[in-house]
Amino acid sequence: MAKKIKTIIKLNISGGEATPAPPVGPALGQHGLPIMEFVKAFNDKTADQKGTIIPAVITVYEDRTFSFITKKPPVAEMIKKAAGLEKGSQKPGRESGGTLSKAQVEEIAKAKMEDLNANDLEAAAKIVEGAARSMGIQVK
Repeated sequence: MAKKIKTIIKLNISGGEATPAPPVGPALGQHGLPIMEFVKAFNDKTADQKGTIIPAVITVYEDRTFSFITKKPPVAEMIKKAAGLEKGSQKPGRESGGTLSKAQVEEIAKAKMEDLNANDLEAAAKIVEGAARSMGIQVK
């Protein structure tokens, strides 16, 4: 018999650095979950990605157990890393925040493919280019 799902929580947590402090503690606590158990499991799973923001999707069951999956970092995070920036342009469209090569765009698209709504690499690359443009980063 399958467990009954109570709710699904989505959090963006820095890899290998989850703590019981907000946003993790309150989100899990309100559903009566063992917070430290999640923190330990998440940190073990993402220890190799320290400092990178990682989306976690936590499925909460009615018997107060949980399971979670991690996804690839958000496209914006990957773009910042590839372009070597701390953040995008303050005024996208007016000021350039940096540049990305076509090869870098394809690399990000390949890495993020499983999380994107795209059928092929070309479509995924267009999604990445759009995200870069909205951050004020040019693709050359």
